Formats: sequence, C-alpha cells, structure tokens
Amino acid sequence: MSQTNQTRRAGGAAGLGNALSIGVDSTENAPNHDLAQAEIISPLVDKKRFRITKTGLKDRRAALHDIVEKAKPCTVRQVFYLATVRGLVAKDETGYSRVKTDLADMREAGELPYEWLADHTRWQRRPTTWGGISEALEDTAETYRKALWRNLNSYVEIWLEKDALSGVILPITKKFDVPLMVARGYSSITFLHSSGSFMREVGKPCYIYHLGDFDPSGQDAARCIEKGLRKYSGDAEIHFERIAVTPQQITDWDLPTRPTKQSDTRAKKFGEISVELDAIDPNALRALVNDVIERHLPPEEYKVLMAAEESEKKLFEGLAGLVKQLGASKIEGASP
Repeated sequence: MSQTNQTRRAGGAAGLGNALSIGVDSTENAPNHDLAQAEIISPLVDKKRFRITKTGLKDRRAALHDIVEKAKPCTVRQVFYLATVRGLVAKDETGYSRVKTDLADMREAGELPYEWLADHTRWQRRPTTWGGISEALEDTAETYRKALWRNLNSYVEIWLEKDALSGVILPITKKFDVPLMVARGYSSITFLHSSGSFMREVGKPCYIYHLGDFDPSGQDAARCIEKGLRKYSGDAEIHFERIAVTPQQITDWDLPTRPTKQSDTRAKKFGEISVELDAIDPNALRALVNDVIERHLPPEEYKVLMAAEESEKKLFEGLAGLVKQLGASKIEGASP
C-alpha cells in the first residue's frame, strides 16, 4: 500500500501573574492581535535596558544572526523567543516587532540567507513537467525515495498544531519518510476521517505523535484529534502520544511562558500559565521528532534501507543515460 518557564524565571513565581500574554502568529507578517492588547510587560523587566544605539543595534543583529544560524530552519517567532531568553528584546509586542524588522532588514541586506527562516504558510500549486523522457528519468533518479515503512511492523505519523512550524520539522519527517500532518489547531472532520480511514486500512499498529501548545485550546485540540482518529479508524490499533509541549519540558528546558488567556472557556480548569510550541528551541524540536521516529526505525535498519535506495537510484540514472543515447542516435541517423 503506497503511503503519502513558568515565565522565563526572571522573577520566579511572583512574575507569573504579571507576564505578558503573547498570541499565536502563524506568519511573520501577520498582525499579532494578542500582543496588541498590551504594551506593558512584567514590572520586573526594565524597558529602558532595551533602548538601542547604533552600536547596540549592530550587536543585537549579530546575536540574532548567531541564533538563526544555530537554529535553522526556524520561524521568526522561534527566533523571538530565543532572543528573549538571551535578553536581547523584551517579551512584548515591541520586542517581537524589533526581531521581525531586524530579520527582514538583514535578509534584504544580504546579511542573512532567506532559506534559514521557514515560511510554509504560503505555497503554490503547479503541475510537475519535463522537457522529455530522459529529463523525467534524471529527475526521478534525484527524487526517488524508497518506501521505508512498507515492510516494517508499525506505521508512524507526526501531527503538528501549527502550520508555521511545518518547515522546522519537515527535514526530519522527510528524511524518515514519515507523514507530517498539519492540523492548524482543531482538525476538520474531513481531515480526521481521511486519516482515520487510512489507518483502518494500513493493517499494522499506528503510532501518532502530537506537537501543540501547552494551553487550554492546544490540549483540547489534541484530545479532539485523538478522539476523531479513534472514531474513524475502526478497529485499528492506535497509540496516541502528546510529545510537546509537556509540563516536564517547561520545567526541564525553562521555557518562556505567558498567562493563560482568561477569555478561553477552558482556562479555569487549566492553570495560570501557558507555553507556545514556538518557545521550544528548533533543534530540540527536531531532535524530539527524530527520537520518537527512531523508536520504530532504528538507525542501523535505516542505513540498510538507505543503501538499497541509493542502489535503486543508480538504476534510474542508467535508464536516463540509455534514453539519451537512443535519442542522440536517432538525431544522428536523421542527419543528411
């Protein structure tokens, strides 16, 4: 079957109730409505320390370059969180705007490669075409992937709450031939039905790993996804695990937090603090996904499959060369 911090502990527990609520921004240019609701950050943070001189601006951008280079590919929002941890900007709307502006100016000036920042919220639909059969075979030789999971005894999917972070995780899921399912919060019934129906037909245990915000809506969205998949997958064996963001990660990694939105009807039963998935270092996020996949596809077995894939690619390269030779012979034969 084919297969498509607890606020950063600047002020301890006393600062939690005063931390700024930072909203979810799915694209780097979208307005941040939650941030716009308040300009005041925790009184424990001195705004004056973030006033910048020309020399300071140069130093801040150098630090941002270092952050992006180490975390690439990453989103603007992830860079913002890492910048707040380093004390480069305040954790408020002004700080976010400064990071966004700095990164835009640095890319425009050629100081920062565009591809280091991921934006998978915008894409195009276009059919794949070739100039001829030999070109198609050459392209196949380059892009050919072996179905790594066909003969394994498990099926794995990674579910992601935020579309904006898909480009951060894609290098890992692509490497291991694992579907990356972007739910965009609460998944649609159609998407859940399609996914569940596939799991019903796959004929092996299905392991679903979910990454989402640690807040009332993010946790409830994960619950609804699990419920929907179990509903539409019939008697399929489903193992569902939320691998991020967890309370243990908030503590162990000292993740930046924000107050839970009281406008959320589920806030009363949730707790005072929330953490966005974006707050996790991109490298840690990729390592997390890598580790859960390797539970089912050990490194040694992966190496064997990759060797087989490389061998099969060479067959396509040979076919492409043969077609080129045949085409050249016909042209020579037609010459006067």
